[in-house]
Amino acid sequence: MAIDESAAVPQTASAETAPAAGAKQEQLAPYRVDKTGTRLTTDQGIPVDDTDNSLKAGPRGPSLLEDFHLREKIMRFDHERIPERVVHARGSAAHGYFQPYGDGLAAFTAARFLTDPSVRTPVFVRFSTVQGSRGSTDTPRDVRGFATKFYTDEGNFDLVGNNMPVFFIQDGIKFPDLVHALKPEPQHEMPQAASAHDTFWDFVSLQPETMHHLIWLMSDRALPRSYRTMQGFGVHTFRLVNADGQTTFVKFHWTPTAGVHSLVWDEAQKISGKDPDFNRRDLWESIEAGVYPEYELGVQLIPEQDEFAFDDLDLLDATKIVPEERVPVTPVGRMVLDRNPDNFFAETEQVAFCVGNIVPGIDFTDDPLLQARLFSYLDTQLTRLGGPNFAQIPINRPVAPVRHHQQDGFHQDDIPLGQANYHPNSTGGGCPYVPGVGSFPEAFTHRPELVDGHKARKRAESFADHYGQAMLFWNSMSAWEREHIVAAYRFELGKVAYPHIRQRVVAELNRIDNTLATAVAAGIGVDPPAAVSVNDGRNSPALSQADQPKAGIAGRKVALLAADGVAATSVAGLKDFLEANDAVLEVLGPVDGVLRTAEGGILPVTRAMNTVSSVLYDAVAVPDGDEAVSRLIGDGLALHFVAEAYKHAKPLAVLGTGDRMVEAARLPVYTTSDRVEGVSSKPIAAALDGVVFLAAGAPVDERFTTDLFDAIAAHRHYDRPVDGIAA
Repeated sequence: MAIDESAAVPQTASAETAPAAGAKQEQLAPYRVDKTGTRLTTDQGIPVDDTDNSLKAGPRGPSLLEDFHLREKIMRFDHERIPERVVHARGSAAHGYFQPYGDGLAAFTAARFLTDPSVRTPVFVRFSTVQGSRGSTDTPRDVRGFATKFYTDEGNFDLVGNNMPVFFIQDGIKFPDLVHALKPEPQHEMPQAASAHDTFWDFVSLQPETMHHLIWLMSDRALPRSYRTMQGFGVHTFRLVNADGQTTFVKFHWTPTAGVHSLVWDEAQKISGKDPDFNRRDLWESIEAGVYPEYELGVQLIPEQDEFAFDDLDLLDATKIVPEERVPVTPVGRMVLDRNPDNFFAETEQVAFCVGNIVPGIDFTDDPLLQARLFSYLDTQLTRLGGPNFAQIPINRPVAPVRHHQQDGFHQDDIPLGQANYHPNSTGGGCPYVPGVGSFPEAFTHRPELVDGHKARKRAESFADHYGQAMLFWNSMSAWEREHIVAAYRFELGKVAYPHIRQRVVAELNRIDNTLATAVAAGIGVDPPAAVSVNDGRNSPALSQADQPKAGIAGRKVALLAADGVAATSVAGLKDFLEANDAVLEVLGPVDGVLRTAEGGILPVTRAMNTVSSVLYDAVAVPDGDEAVSRLIGDGLALHFVAEAYKHAKPLAVLGTGDRMVEAARLPVYTTSDRVEGVSSKPIAAALDGVVFLAAGAPVDERFTTDLFDAIAAHRHYDRPVDGIAA
């Protein structure tokens, strides 16, 4: 099961040793159309003299049928839309590359893109919400898709995963029922992009296998701060196959190098109104700024002979994880997203992920959910993209050569040469030829496996435990994570109209933990249940976001509230510190334009305060300067901005006399006794619940920036007393 430790050492390949690095970008080049400096034409290349007026019989007469430009323009407009995805409709994507650290996986798989550190494999990654339509928002409580298309030199490999390592159901035959219950209710098509309604909770309360995934959904994992700070999982157990045909079970993990961070529910709801494109904007702007999202690929490897070594889980059960304490995750490579799409529709919308796209060295297992997805994804693309030739769409084309005898159909873009369109043939010299059995790894060879059993519609007994891993997840949470989970259940069930559904959910939660069930019951008008099971106390620290390693502050956005009279020196120091660490400072003023500084200069305003909100930033700073602070204290919007950021547990940088604003906002971190002769006596320390103070007139020095760096890197400070904050 062990991997050579050299696999965990990053290695950088030069352009000369990375043959696939630019392959996909070069392949897309012929399809890019630069319309600048060119004449307007029809689809047939006919120049157009006027595209603002239809051809009429007289200026006020009827439009004429012979106006071919009008007919073509309207026809093309009428057919611009294609069917949206049934799930994962709202997405955002980016190009990049994957590169293995070393050859540590060579003993387990023949897949070269996982074992040759000299190869940079181009990738296209699409992130998405699951339940909402294309027009929904980015920040609902929902699972997030994390789908990666590897354009390997042996064909496309699609790792189609989520930001949660488990799924609701064990067998794909239940997928239509799950999605029907989760989507808006059929009688009135409400609610959009929300699971807080009767049909969803009715379904999950009657389907106990959903309990594990459900508690993940009620956690902060369902509210990622950004796609850059979101984990990804392959969900299923796959097989790795080496050159000798030997197999090893594998689970795939993506871990962001920027850390794993989430929003809080109140914040997520407000973001939906302030900026419904919050996550996709963050991804786009980060790449444009050169702060490239990066993820480490890790694997859990289980020898084939250990398939039945776990007495409390089945490797084929997609509702279960293999705890990292039992099988560690070994890092094997990194993925960097460094280029935005050229066109959203042509790439992000038309990309077709299929679970069945695998390459030599990787194979499936008999997971019944995975088996159904093998059919479903291909079937869906046929309808959504208009026919069987969707693989010829530029974003879907592999960099590996494509040679076969498939022909015709809608949108056939190739012009096949020769007489032979069948196999075997002699008119085409027998080409394209079939390498034959035994040519592995040059050709994909299905692993020979003995299958024996009576036909029956039933589940394996090893799939029967629906509560043990939900209990493991609950036990692994920190105090603040548990509070958020209880609040989420209360919010969701508070939207359920039927009392018996609420009662049934609480009864199911009681099978997980009585404390959880009692706390939820207390908030939704349900009688608290008596304990029916004993919590076994097992936990897995890797499941808690509180235990995730803290990364740097690259890409974090900090809002500085400012007004006329702001002290420019401290602003400049703060800006230099943030930019040196690839973070962003935005100056928010009462209006757009410039501000007059205390030193007599001007300070450009990035945005007017009333056009944004604290929920759009990772941290908030209040300025030094008596006049500026007095103006801000008189602005209820500014005071709410600070109080709301504090309530959402965000870091605060308090510069000099800005401490008056903290006091005016009635934050419990500050009182008048902390000030001596108008100067803050607060120490320069981030230990005060993530609030970092700088004395009036003091320079932004290393001591201050170190504490502020740590406060921002921690992302949130949930130990604050926030219940009394009016925000």
